[in-house]
Amino acid sequence: MKSRLYVGDRLFSYGFEDHPLSRDRYKFFLDLFRRDSGLARGLEVIGVDGLCSDDEILYLFHTRDYVEKVKRLSERGYGYIDYGDTPVFKGIYEVSLESVCVSCHGADYAFKFSGIAFNLAGGWHHAYRDRGGGFCVFNDIGVSIEYIRSRYGHDITFFYVDIDAHHGDGVYYSYEYDPKVYIFDIHEDGRFLYPGTGFSSERGRGEAFGTKFNVPLPPWSSDSELHRYIDECLEHLYRVGPDIILFQAGQDGLAGDPITHLSYTDEGYLDAVAKVFRAGKELGVGILFLGGGGYQPERVARNWVKVLRVAVNL
Repeated sequence: MKSRLYVGDRLFSYGFEDHPLSRDRYKFFLDLFRRDSGLARGLEVIGVDGLCSDDEILYLFHTRDYVEKVKRLSERGYGYIDYGDTPVFKGIYEVSLESVCVSCHGADYAFKFSGIAFNLAGGWHHAYRDRGGGFCVFNDIGVSIEYIRSRYGHDITFFYVDIDAHHGDGVYYSYEYDPKVYIFDIHEDGRFLYPGTGFSSERGRGEAFGTKFNVPLPPWSSDSELHRYIDECLEHLYRVGPDIILFQAGQDGLAGDPITHLSYTDEGYLDAVAKVFRAGKELGVGILFLGGGGYQPERVARNWVKVLRVAVNL
């Protein structure tokens, strides 16, 4: 199974100063990755810088008013995208657009060539069509879904897997009525963690009922819970046989994360990722891998290198 990694200065500028979502995780990752020449030879590494400057792609998912708001805030260079979680800096619009364009490019690669595309600076699952939130400016997942539809038609079946500790509310509620977007989201119970959503009773609506699966875990849940539900996820994945897998694999469920309360080990996390990769390979379905959250920068970087090694060795 071929694998492609996207890297770039602007892409790896997604993050904030004096904030849980630090850009340091990309710096640590690049330092480790550049030392591993064998790993680099096993991947197609795509350098991107200004991959796309045309904001028309954002309108596939986001409202024009919201995109224009982000532009104005980005030019001003201060304030917040939301109510206090997502600070503005000059150029945040361009950085966020880069992440979206890379995810769309990666989704296209995964769909056409049945490979794994890695956007480590992607997975911004809290942004809605008309607003941002939770460190997320634009929802690259939603834009990628609409981008693939715009190119290849609306009969495509998507399977979105999310193991970030936070519920992917911006994805779930945007596609709650959409029967062609399957969602399996394993996260910390919303009674204890932002954004306070993603309960097991939320299964989709209308024709989409039964295409969505929310798995809220109690605080301190460990590898055993993660693997129990990843195995359940894979049962649905094999049954559905989607055309593409979108995989938000945030690492904020790892024990010791400063803003969440789950207790996965590195090995448990990596085994879960490997299971999804193997399922994609067996089904002959491409995967867009998105880095998502994770607020232990050096640990996140080390695990990204290990994730890439898993992909190369499939």
